[in-house]
Amino acid sequence: MDRAKILILVEGARIDARLMKHLFCVYGIDAKYEIVSYNTNIYVLYNEMFYAGKPGDMDTLQVLKAHEQDETRKQIFVQGYTDILLIFDLDPQDPQFSEEKITAMMNYFVESTDMGKLYLNYPMIEAFYHMRDIPDSDYYERIVTFDELRNHTYKQRVNAENRNRDYSKFSVTREECNIVIEQNIEKGWCILCVNPRNLVPDGVAVLARQLKMLNEHEKLFVLCTCVYFIAEYNQNLLA
Repeated sequence: MDRAKILILVEGARIDARLMKHLFCVYGIDAKYEIVSYNTNIYVLYNEMFYAGKPGDMDTLQVLKAHEQDETRKQIFVQGYTDILLIFDLDPQDPQFSEEKITAMMNYFVESTDMGKLYLNYPMIEAFYHMRDIPDSDYYERIVTFDELRNHTYKQRVNAENRNRDYSKFSVTREECNIVIEQNIEKGWCILCVNPRNLVPDGVAVLARQLKMLNEHEKLFVLCTCVYFIAEYNQNLLA
């Protein structure tokens, strides 16, 4: 049987791509993969796919190809993939943010082998590194305020509170990665206030709870969900 061939669309060119490469390397995932930086946020993707209200009429790869300006990179989107992963930040401080938009995206991108699977990070990819230690017992209660996002101070806070104050030295081993991933899975279930029912929490349900938190308290639970892919790809990897 042919190996999986995975397209990983990430929001940023640096931290996002580096984290996904690190995870694939640490877990020795036997799959061909291509990491592509979209270089803009999810609301731009929403405008390109949902502008006519019928995303089902458009192929995800076709949309990505149309968005790409570099002719060489366009060739990435004419290949066939067994899975498509979309790794994006919630970015509630963005002028284009709306609950309707992000909920529509989360409800649409639910299957990696079809249109693609969306993994939202709260508030952004840096949530992976927002731990004072591994494990970090305080992580389950860690939140970010909307003011931090509006004032662009959250990344500075993560840098200050990260165990190593150096992302390249954080969660280097497989054992440490296991702990970070498991804490994010456990926190997802805590956010939903239910006992685990499946391998990982449902992304739509987590988003709804986060939006409720944002509306009522102008806060979000810090949570990295892109790591859920490891558990979904092969739960034995976390053994």
